[in-house]
Amino acid sequence: MKILMISAEAVPFAKTGGLADAVSALAIALHKEGHDVRILMPRYYGIDKSKLTLLEGPMGLPGGYKEEWTAVYTAVMSGTKNLRVYFIDHEQAFGHDGVYGTADESDFHDNPYRFSILCQAAFQLCKKLSWFPDIMHAHDWSAALVPVLLRFNERRGVFAKTASVLTVHNLGYQGVYGKHNYPFLGLAWEHFYASGFEDWDKINFLKAGLTSADMLTTVSPTYASEIQGSEQGFGMDGLLRSRKDDLVGILNGVDTDVWNPSSDKKIPVQYSVKSLAKKKQNKAALQKAMGLEVNPDVPLITMVTRLAHQKGIGELFGPSYGCAYDMCTKMNVQFAVLGSGEKWCEHELLALQSKLPNLRCRIGYDDALSHLMEAGADFFLMPSRYEPCGLNQMYSLIYGTLPIVRRTGGLADTVQNYNEKTGEGTGFMFDLLTPQSIFDTVGWAVYAWYNKKEHIEQMKKRAMAQRFGWAESAQKYEELYKKALLKV
Repeated sequence: MKILMISAEAVPFAKTGGLADAVSALAIALHKEGHDVRILMPRYYGIDKSKLTLLEGPMGLPGGYKEEWTAVYTAVMSGTKNLRVYFIDHEQAFGHDGVYGTADESDFHDNPYRFSILCQAAFQLCKKLSWFPDIMHAHDWSAALVPVLLRFNERRGVFAKTASVLTVHNLGYQGVYGKHNYPFLGLAWEHFYASGFEDWDKINFLKAGLTSADMLTTVSPTYASEIQGSEQGFGMDGLLRSRKDDLVGILNGVDTDVWNPSSDKKIPVQYSVKSLAKKKQNKAALQKAMGLEVNPDVPLITMVTRLAHQKGIGELFGPSYGCAYDMCTKMNVQFAVLGSGEKWCEHELLALQSKLPNLRCRIGYDDALSHLMEAGADFFLMPSRYEPCGLNQMYSLIYGTLPIVRRTGGLADTVQNYNEKTGEGTGFMFDLLTPQSIFDTVGWAVYAWYNKKEHIEQMKKRAMAQRFGWAESAQKYEELYKKALLKV
């Protein structure tokens, strides 16, 4: 099949979160299966055009208010023979720092204009290349205009047999803006309601994509079910229930070339399930790096996270409310945190660190340290309010680090709860997100560490035997694409 992926971000070119990893990894996996896959994304200032190839001639876009002109650059995705990535070069839309916003302006006021340029360019690029895809696969709200334009403007002539797929990586981000932005989108006003754009007299990019795409996916089976309910539906649950037959949850994979303890050069000592004892050397290295007492006999819990409401940080670190202080004073444990985000939480972590000798934090992001956090820990804590897929729990399992997680989304699909009678399971789970639930579940894991050592060792080995590569996920997307084509 010929497949065009449209995304605001893709590694190694631009990244704000897991979306960038997933888009590139899926494209590479499908490319390896023999499909003609290409990626379209903006060229932000941070992408050096001297390392790209300029396509001959400018490209015109029909636009909303007026015709727009862009340049197009291209490059071959590293690690592949000929998986092409195309970059839309438009100074007004993408000629500044930031993907969706900056620290000063978290959501650019002109994002509707910016991402309408990206989505309209998808069709003009295909015409420029005389390459017409079987599937146009849009990722998240910033690309959700693509299935709408295909349905209402382009599904005739050269795109008559093209199907659309929209993947929701996080339903919490929908692209809701003032109605005055609608003319930028290149759609007639007669389509304002039928396209799904109207949302309480505003426009909603994701809602329009969910209404118009031929098939819908999200990034884990459990999350696909959860978003059809009011608690995690973010106002879209009714629409998603009406399209439940077209909605499929496909678990994201993990790049096992990067995340593999037996070949990971970012950790001091490589190890495998057959040499699990070497993991202790990484624990010692992590304890030293974080300023904790180097002691193999104390369980070490880590977190690598965005310090955001979604991640359960209030229940964990909220002043006079969160359970982190009690965990570190009432249990014989060590706790190491790497992350950045909400300022109150950064300040609280630094305050806790000053009071507690067994809690250490690093504010910011450090790729090498994140690998050591996975390799050196005994447990990895993810008390997420919701988690569409989650990657860190899969990294943890691969590295023989047992996750402590809330039973939601991709966490529920990848972690098997500990059975203290049989020793079965790969982690520790709870349902209700409260400080007490987190405290009790960490306490359960710590109890097992001290009193059920044979169970802990069995669980580590069972965790490391899990497989989370992209090949299986790519096959499920192939099946989904075939269903989408039947709808055209």
